Amino acid sequence: MLRLAMTAACAHGARVASRARAPMMQHLLRIQQQQQLQRALAPAMQQLASPLLAASQRRHMFIQTRDTPNPNSLMFYPGTEVTGTGTADFARGGDTSKSPLARVLLRIDGVQGVFLGPDFITISKEEDVDWGVMKPHIFGSIMDFFASNQPVLLEGEEANAASTASEEDDEVVSMIKELLDTRIRPAVQDDGGDIIFMEFTNGIVKLKLSGACEGCPSSMYTLKQGVENMLMHYIPEVEGVEQVEDTELDAVSNDAFQRLEETLKDKDN
Repeated sequence: MLRLAMTAACAHGARVASRARAPMMQHLLRIQQQQQLQRALAPAMQQLASPLLAASQRRHMFIQTRDTPNPNSLMFYPGTEVTGTGTADFARGGDTSKSPLARVLLRIDGVQGVFLGPDFITISKEEDVDWGVMKPHIFGSIMDFFASNQPVLLEGEEANAASTASEEDDEVVSMIKELLDTRIRPAVQDDGGDIIFMEFTNGIVKLKLSGACEGCPSSMYTLKQGVENMLMHYIPEVEGVEQVEDTELDAVSNDAFQRLEETLKDKDN
């Protein structure tokens, strides 16, 4: 009788354990099926999430603007890195192949130039176009661009960095470049533009203005009263400063390249 009772108790315990395991097994099976379904749907969910994420980024981007001394140029701060370091300048009708952002902005009616800085974008417009009409289009284009995660500059393309002195530079040119990069360029970039060293010949420093500085009514005053006075004060060899226009830029670059070639040939000999 005792054996029969024990056998019955064991059978009852097995049935109870089996009934207890059944819901657990069903729960584990449902979890496994859910995981399989999630893996199967993952690619489709990623495709769906991408435009939603872009839309979210677009909604949360807050773009600030800042006036410049040039009434036809305005600075836009997207709240994110633009070039990171250095600058890049683009004009309507010019080559925009290295910057998808500049290409997009120059398609907007009235935009004449796009200047990209470390954390800002300077837009230059036609004189007879009102900022009130252009701003919504510029805001939308900037938001859409950064939401698309495209590069500001294509891979392999670089912004204009500091005018770093090279081995070919003499002492005077090295001093000019250092003074420009440490004392002058930061102030100019703060106004939405840039000033780039081109050459030093016969006591004259030739500089290229870009961004908001280009075409600004006060640019010549800044060049003469600010830049020229500072360079002449610290570097006695400097006798004056001249602005290089776009039409002169190729000629200056060619002259500088020829001088560099002659210097290298002399070293080889």
